[in-house]
Amino acid sequence: MVRSPHNYVRNKLLGSMPSLGNEHDSYKWWVLANIMIGTFIAVLDATIVNVGLPKITAALGTTVDNTEWVLTAYLLVFGVMLPASGWVADHFGYKRTYFFSLLLFTLGSFMCGLSSSLTMLLISRVIQGIGAGFIMPVGMAIVMREFPLEQRGLAMGFWAISAAASVSFGPMIGGYLIDKINWQAIFDVNVPIGIFGMFATLVIQREYKSEAVRSFDVMGFLSMAVFLVALLLALSEGNAAWNTGGWTSPFILMCLFISAVGFVVFIVAETLVEHPFVELGLLKDFNFAATNAILFIFGLGMFGSTFLLPLYLQNSLGYTAFQSGLFFLPVGILQGVTAPISGFVSDKFSPKIPAVIGIVLLAVSLYMNSFLSLFSEQAQIMLPLYIRGLAMGLLFTPLSTIALSNISREKIAQASGMFNVIRQIGGSFGVAMFGAILSRRVIYHTTIYAQMVDQTSPAFQNVTANIKMFAQQTGGFTAADAVSTARMLLGNHIAQQAFVRAVNDDFFISAAISAVAFIPVIFLKTDKRGVAKKTQPME
Repeated sequence: MVRSPHNYVRNKLLGSMPSLGNEHDSYKWWVLANIMIGTFIAVLDATIVNVGLPKITAALGTTVDNTEWVLTAYLLVFGVMLPASGWVADHFGYKRTYFFSLLLFTLGSFMCGLSSSLTMLLISRVIQGIGAGFIMPVGMAIVMREFPLEQRGLAMGFWAISAAASVSFGPMIGGYLIDKINWQAIFDVNVPIGIFGMFATLVIQREYKSEAVRSFDVMGFLSMAVFLVALLLALSEGNAAWNTGGWTSPFILMCLFISAVGFVVFIVAETLVEHPFVELGLLKDFNFAATNAILFIFGLGMFGSTFLLPLYLQNSLGYTAFQSGLFFLPVGILQGVTAPISGFVSDKFSPKIPAVIGIVLLAVSLYMNSFLSLFSEQAQIMLPLYIRGLAMGLLFTPLSTIALSNISREKIAQASGMFNVIRQIGGSFGVAMFGAILSRRVIYHTTIYAQMVDQTSPAFQNVTANIKMFAQQTGGFTAADAVSTARMLLGNHIAQQAFVRAVNDDFFISAAISAVAFIPVIFLKTDKRGVAKKTQPME
């Protein structure tokens, strides 16, 4: 007999813990909705903070280099916590882990909103990062565990809607809150959503705890933390303004050396210990290993180039943060609409179909962005974004389904943690790589354009004379000041042209890198009916 919702909630809160899974076939869908809440705020926070950095810098009276640690600190802690999520969830229980991850994230958000100094804000961001590092992989593991193999594609498609909504609305919401209220509001918005998510977790989810609880691999955790922190620190600071030595500076080289040592120690430790912190044996499954390679390439090409378009819109075309955020609204909407369709196709036919189409569309959209100019119309900018939204919706769901299809329920948390770590590292590599390429190509194109400008040519003298006359007539400049202004404007125009050409070069390279992901996709093992080829789940 079906119990009333009132009695069910009352029993949950009083601790009798009735199993909704035994009462309702809809239990797994309620769990999915619960997980989508946490995913939404975790991804929202990663996108909404970017637009707030200028206001935070001004409000706290600090420098841009120092304020960038608001992003870096979150990134470092997030990366370290991802691989730890599997052991924590197995040891303490998935429901309990997910609840406390939401609690930490909400608490960190509340503290960020109260911060009056950069130190307080960084401490709060660390707390946020710890919570977010568990929300994503543990939530994915819960969804994959509750849904049968033939419905996982559809479930992951709906799960992706929450991430897509954050991508769409994050920059727009952030810009609006900063313009209309203050920068603290971009953190305060997480608090009521987090509280609701915690309540939903208590009411909806039943506890699941792995029967085989492993001992904690201290050496594996420490070496993994050293490896990831040093690597992500080097990648995030390689192009920082304070780092005048660039990638060959002693600080960056030392970080890379420490990261390499940590990685070697980690590999040795994980092969010798009985219960490793990260089970590298998961990579023996071909589908899991191949999809991780695809995700790394995808993160390198796609996530590494995401910062280019906002820079182009704001620096070259003069859009505000809120206006540039509006450009990304259709991306998440299209991704959210396409993701469930992709999951349905993955379950009923083959996940390789949407995956291949998604990679092709992604490469095409990035290639189209390599033709931007100072005079690009809105339609030319939006069309590639439409295509990119479709591509992301088609791609994420089948990759997640294939990656975890042959992983046993006991190891899904570890596998999803590794899955997210690979994506994080790929994106970090991409941001660092494309940032370095952008700087070098700007210098290259500036040099080329400067050499092409012949100051003795009639064309140059004619343009300079016209600008000089305009400056004198409208600005009241003297003849000498008008000449200086004319040459300064020409120099600025050359710099703008060089920047746009450098952005185009980055997009072209990212398109080529994304196209490479097509190769491992065609080798993924799937059957004729759907999802991934159903081999014996890994023990």
